[in-house]
Amino acid sequence: MRSEPGGPFINVDKLDLRKYAKRPALAKVLCDYILYHDNNPRKAVELASLATVSAGFNDWWWKERLGKGYYRLGMFRDAEKQFKSSLATQPTIDATLQLANVYIRLDQPASAIRVYRAGQTQFPGETSMLLGEARIHDALNDMAAGVALYKNVLQWDATCVEAIACMGAHHFYTDQPEIALRFYRRLLMMGVNNTELWNNLGLCCFYASQYDMTLHCFDRALQLADDENMADVWFNVGQVAIGIGDLNLAQQAFKIAVSVDANHSESFNNMGVLDLRAGKVDQATASFETAHELLEFAHEPLYNAALTSFKLGQFQRAFEKVEKALENFPEHEDSLELKKQLAQHFNLL
Repeated sequence: MRSEPGGPFINVDKLDLRKYAKRPALAKVLCDYILYHDNNPRKAVELASLATVSAGFNDWWWKERLGKGYYRLGMFRDAEKQFKSSLATQPTIDATLQLANVYIRLDQPASAIRVYRAGQTQFPGETSMLLGEARIHDALNDMAAGVALYKNVLQWDATCVEAIACMGAHHFYTDQPEIALRFYRRLLMMGVNNTELWNNLGLCCFYASQYDMTLHCFDRALQLADDENMADVWFNVGQVAIGIGDLNLAQQAFKIAVSVDANHSESFNNMGVLDLRAGKVDQATASFETAHELLEFAHEPLYNAALTSFKLGQFQRAFEKVEKALENFPEHEDSLELKKQLAQHFNLL
């Protein structure tokens, strides 16, 4: 099987796959080599198909590899059939997770949840099933169900980093920064040391009024940051600076964030707010427009632009902006109130 020196270790294109399909032990090793090392799902599917026929369509392992090959080729319905057939012959954790991934790619979250729950029944205590279902609930904005599953995960595995981090985020966004701090400190004790963790620790310390630790945490976050996440850290530094009333530091932090990532919409939006407070109306308007162009589904830049136009007496422009803001967030109270004021003004005219 080994090719000539200087070429690939195994030249799959020159192999007679029919010959190897009749030798199950060697064929399985070769299939994994093709699929995982060569990343050639087409050849892997060809070998798996021949081996499945040779095994009389009774080998669950080959059906699972066929499903993986079809999944990588984007043939999700064929992959679904193979994974179901494999599970009918021999239920396995890997095939269950792969079948759920197929439904996720097909945008069928309810079907994926059913697969995960069936897997939880067959493999009690398998945290990957619980985590998979929890991620789907998070994506569907069903936080209550997601949090319950993360708690269940921690009962089985108290060292699950993903579950601990998600519980910390949940408590932070439900105005419980002190409890969130305990979860993030647990991650720190477990040896996790990255930019995102120190950034979250800094925010939790700030909102828990532990100001002595806040800047230290952000300092550590910036030391570990790279170009991909540094802008987010500087943005949060700016948020903290606004919280303590240091608007000059906030402006500098947002400018640094924009210099690191020119597409950081949130920083442009906050720069616009600070410019507006400083009386720089034209700069503020330009910042709001830039923020909206970079993140079209965000409502804050549109609302801020609408409020700015309203104060300048540009009522028609303000109405157009607030209408767009409400399209992105129909329940935003400030936008609803501004639209009500504009409607009253138009009625008087």
